[in-house]
Amino acid sequence: MATSYYLKLSPGERVIETEPDGTSRRSRKTTPRLIDYEHYVLPNGLTVVLHHDPKRTVAVVNVLYKVGSRNDPPGRTGFAHLFEHLMFEGSTNVDNFDDVLQMAGGENNAMTGADTTVYYDILPAANIETALYLESDRMRGLSFSEKSLATQKKVVVEEFKETCLEEPYGDLFHHLSDLVYETHPYRWPVIGLNFEDIEQATLEDVKSFFYRHYRPDNAILVVAGGFDAATIRERIEHYFGDIPPAADGTARSTPEVEAEQTAPRSRVVTADVPSPVIYQYYRTPGRLYDIYVALDVAAFLLGGGRSSYLYRKLIRDTDLFAEVSAGMSDTYDYAGLLVEARPAEDVDYATARAALDAAIEEFVKEGVSQSQLEKTVNRMETTNHFKSLSVASRANDLAFYASIDRMDLVNTEAAMYRALTVEDVNEVIREYLQPRWRSEVEYLVEEE
Repeated sequence: MATSYYLKLSPGERVIETEPDGTSRRSRKTTPRLIDYEHYVLPNGLTVVLHHDPKRTVAVVNVLYKVGSRNDPPGRTGFAHLFEHLMFEGSTNVDNFDDVLQMAGGENNAMTGADTTVYYDILPAANIETALYLESDRMRGLSFSEKSLATQKKVVVEEFKETCLEEPYGDLFHHLSDLVYETHPYRWPVIGLNFEDIEQATLEDVKSFFYRHYRPDNAILVVAGGFDAATIRERIEHYFGDIPPAADGTARSTPEVEAEQTAPRSRVVTADVPSPVIYQYYRTPGRLYDIYVALDVAAFLLGGGRSSYLYRKLIRDTDLFAEVSAGMSDTYDYAGLLVEARPAEDVDYATARAALDAAIEEFVKEGVSQSQLEKTVNRMETTNHFKSLSVASRANDLAFYASIDRMDLVNTEAAMYRALTVEDVNEVIREYLQPRWRSEVEYLVEEE
C-alpha cells in the first residue's frame, strides 16, 4: 500500500509573450508536448517501449515485471520482495550484476510493489548494450544456489526487523492492510506479514516463482534516452528475442474482488512510540480506473501541502496538530486516500481527535471551488513537469502505462486532470470520504 503524492502527467510548459511596451507576461498554459514512443511486442510476448531523445547523453533500461506482493505464494508473504534481492545474486553468465554495470559507468535500483516489480539501469548512452545484456541474462536464468538464498533471506529478515519491529509506527501497514482487506491479496504489506514466511522459503520456491513470473510474456522493457535509434530494435531482438515465455502461459495478475465495506473499521495500537498518530484510510477504486484522477486531486486539496484544507484548519488556525497530510495510494485494483495526523505535544488527544473528524466532515460538506481546483491542478502539473524532465521518470511512467495496457494515457492523462470539473471532484469527495469506507489505526503512547 505504498503511498504516492504526485500525478503521472505529461510534460507541459508556459510561454512568455511580449506586451507592446516590451515587457513580458505569462500566457495561459500551452498544450503539453507529446512524448514520442514506439510500442511493440516480440514473438515471445515481451512488450517493448522505446522513447528516443537524441539530446540525452544517458540512457535508461527499465524492466517491469507484472508481479508483486499480490502474487506471493501461500504462506510466503514478502516473497516478491525477497525475489527482488535475489535478482542481483548473479545470472547464467554474470557473477555480479552491479560490478559489470558500474564498470560501464552505470547505476541501478529496483522497487517491489503490490502489483509490479521494476528494475532500472541508468548509464551512458554509448554503453547501453551492457544494460541490455545484463537484463536479458537474468531474465534468461538466475544462478540459483542455497548460498545466495540464505544470504538474501538474512538481508530481508533484518530489513523486516529494522523497519517493521524496531522503527516507531513501522508496523502501520500490517495493521492497516489487515483492516482494509479481508480477502484481497493487498491484505498483507509488500514486506510480508512476518519474517518467518521468508525464513521458510526454499530453493524450489524460488525456481518455481522465477519460471512462472519472470518471463518475457510477463514483462515490459522500456529503453529511453540517447540510444542509437537505427540499431536499437535489432539489439533488443538479439538479447531478448530467444528467451522462452512461461511454459504454462502468462502468469499475469487479474483484478480480484474485495467485498464492499459497509461500516468503519478501527484499531488502537498502544506501543513504544514518541507521540500519538492517527491514520485514516478511505478505500477507493484503484489506479486502473479513470475516476482515480478526481480522487488524486481531492486528496491533494484535502492534505497536499501548506495550502490544503487540513493544514489550514488544524495547523494554521489552531494549535491542535503538529503535522497533517493526505495522499492517494496507487495500487491497481483498489486504492485509498490516506490521512496522517500527528497531534501537537501537550494537546488533549480527545480534543484533537474530534477536531480531525470535524475538519474532514466540513471538507465534505463545503466541497471545493473552481479557483481551488484550478490552483491545485496547476500546482500538481508544474510539479510533474519538472519530474518528467528526468528521462528515468519518463521511462518509469511509460512502463506503468504499458503494464495496464493504456499507452494512450502517456499523452492524454494530463488532459483528464485539466478537464475535471468542480462537480467531478465534489462527487468523489461526497462518495468516498464517508465513515463507511474508513479504516483507522490510532497509535497511542505506551505508559511507562
